[in-house]
Amino acid sequence: MEAFITDWVNLLLRWLHVIAAIAWIGESFYFVMLDNGLKPPKAADDKQKGVFGEMWSVHGGGFYHAQKYLNSPPQMPEDLHWSKWKSYTTWLSGFGLFCALYLLQPQTYLIDKTVMDLQPGQAVGLAVAFLIGGWFVYDFLCRMLGKNERVLGIAVALFVVAATYATTHIFAGRAAFLIVGAMMATSMSANVFFWIIPGQRKSVDALSKGEVPNPIWGKLGKQRSVHNTYFTLPVVFIMISNHYAFTYSNPHNWVILSIIMAAGAMIRQFFVLRHAGKNLYVLPVAGAALLAGVAVFAAPRPAPTPAAGAHGEAVASNVKLSEIQPILTQRCATCHSAKPTMMGSAPAGVMFDTPAEISQNAQRIYQQAVALKAMPLGNVTQMTDDERQKIAAWFNGGAQQ
Repeated sequence: MEAFITDWVNLLLRWLHVIAAIAWIGESFYFVMLDNGLKPPKAADDKQKGVFGEMWSVHGGGFYHAQKYLNSPPQMPEDLHWSKWKSYTTWLSGFGLFCALYLLQPQTYLIDKTVMDLQPGQAVGLAVAFLIGGWFVYDFLCRMLGKNERVLGIAVALFVVAATYATTHIFAGRAAFLIVGAMMATSMSANVFFWIIPGQRKSVDALSKGEVPNPIWGKLGKQRSVHNTYFTLPVVFIMISNHYAFTYSNPHNWVILSIIMAAGAMIRQFFVLRHAGKNLYVLPVAGAALLAGVAVFAAPRPAPTPAAGAHGEAVASNVKLSEIQPILTQRCATCHSAKPTMMGSAPAGVMFDTPAEISQNAQRIYQQAVALKAMPLGNVTQMTDDERQKIAAWFNGGAQQ
């Protein structure tokens, strides 16, 4: 029952997290598009009121007229909308999900003893340290180098790559990717909480009192908002990468993640410039080229062909399913079973309780346990190399019954 409840908490938190993230990212993308697509106002009275730019749009059967004031509007509205709760809800639900899965089950999700032999408490402490420490390092870089955007951008990129390298040499590959994404997402929400919203509040308070706000508040908030824009696509990729073991299980997984994050940032930059009327097609082309290169680099090696006999005919493996089933029962059925002991239900509904179920999933078993070595998770059940070789021999021999 405990595992069942955990699965339900996981499901509901994941649902909330996805909904909040869609709302936050969608709103962020909209305002970037709006900000870069503004045109000078045409009406004389709008210019007199201090309108900096405007945009007309049509959506859902209606017309919308958005206007931007650099200073205050003639009258400060009482129902001013603040873009903050989507960010906070995304982070809170994401951190709750991170706790429910990774921090409460470190031996399953965080630790891979072939990477580093950690104790559960050590793994949890290091994971949380990356989230908190990542924000402090990023914030320090912004404070120190904020006056030079190019230098700051390079420094932040190098820091993210260094964090990626470090996590992939401490945690299980799947967890390492997620921790990097959570670290970046923590910085994104912290930017909203500590910089963007406080700066906006100071500006609104000053304008409400008839004072001229300090322009540095808006400048610093804008800088952090721009960073959030470029973090978005890399973070989204990381959050879905745990479904694709060929990324995080590769021996050079930190290189793969770094390149994919760079590709995501380049593609995002194309759309940012496009909203401003600049079509720099080299950016998405370069991003696509990087992704294609990663796909080739990460491709698993083809399975070895069965040995040939004296007359060239294939020699079938002598490994039978009856020899494979005990291995799967011991190493895999703790999760992949009708009655799993490590999870509330079998992941993806895949079970290895019967010979028929094993034969049906032969390709999946070979791919995950042999080609990628992604399963068991963190090798928590300690599947040996000899056992993986036996599975390979069974599969390459035709997955005989």
